[in-house]
Amino acid sequence: MTTLRKAAIVLMSLPQEEAAQVMSKLKPKQVEAVSIEIAKLGRFSSDEQEQTLATFAEANPNALGGSSGGLDVAKSLLEKALGRSASSALENIQQTVEGLPFGFLKVVDPQNLLTFINDEHPQTIALILSHLPASYGAQIIAGLGPDRQLQVIRRIAHMGQTNPEILEQVEQGLENRMSAVVNQSYERAGGVPTVAEILNVSERATERALLESLSQEDPELVEEIRRLMFVFEDITKLGDKDIQTILKNVETGQWAVALKGASNELKERILGNMSQRAAKMLTEEMEMLGPVRLSEVEGAQQQIVDIVRRVEDAGQITLHAADSQEEYIQ
Repeated sequence: MTTLRKAAIVLMSLPQEEAAQVMSKLKPKQVEAVSIEIAKLGRFSSDEQEQTLATFAEANPNALGGSSGGLDVAKSLLEKALGRSASSALENIQQTVEGLPFGFLKVVDPQNLLTFINDEHPQTIALILSHLPASYGAQIIAGLGPDRQLQVIRRIAHMGQTNPEILEQVEQGLENRMSAVVNQSYERAGGVPTVAEILNVSERATERALLESLSQEDPELVEEIRRLMFVFEDITKLGDKDIQTILKNVETGQWAVALKGASNELKERILGNMSQRAAKMLTEEMEMLGPVRLSEVEGAQQQIVDIVRRVEDAGQITLHAADSQEEYIQ
């Protein structure tokens, strides 16, 4: 990784105001050079960001988690750093970045690009990846099959100079095909949480049938869905009778750890459904534990959630009644 790229990533990891202050201390040519690098960055991974920041004495821990550069970001930083003097530098940056082959892909998610080039000839894929940042290309390579990975890497390794006309044809063809992706914003939809929400309000028979069928194909996915359908704090929505049934199946030590990270409402519901003696013992055990690691608390809570789901499967409690008040007929 070049020093210029490292500098660009560090600046991208800072709030824009602070990054602009740093850039204002640089010479105009240095500002222009690092701005061009920021504009060329596109997406970069959290691993690359962490490794880069680790080499600097002053890291920004709040920025870890991946980020992205781009021409707009570079322009914003440059304007804040140079003020009125930024116009000529902005023009140079725009010409430099927009003139780069496949520059339009900087704003495209690697997974979207993969769907468009997955069936292309390995030589075409190699040509495209040769003009993209290494971290971006790595994500594309990871999405290819083992045989195609080898074919593409081999061609990248042996690639020399490319005819500009061929390069332009490949770039133009890909840009035309991906125009809808490049010019359109996407919102995240679906996923396991959505499935959990749908099943949470479905009839119990429907939920059970769907999960049983899905478990034949992907038991791990079913487990993930089931865990999202009922979380630890949802115990507060259960009736006293159901909570008492759960208490019979969970050890006091598990409650002591799990309730460390629980709301006051849940603590009161659990203690309120115990005998005075049992509630006193649980309270004393929680106090004796002292500070407990968050991972241990979450682990104990998940164990109880798993027990709740097993008790429900046995027909001893009903979780679906938690979201609404049942009507009773005299």
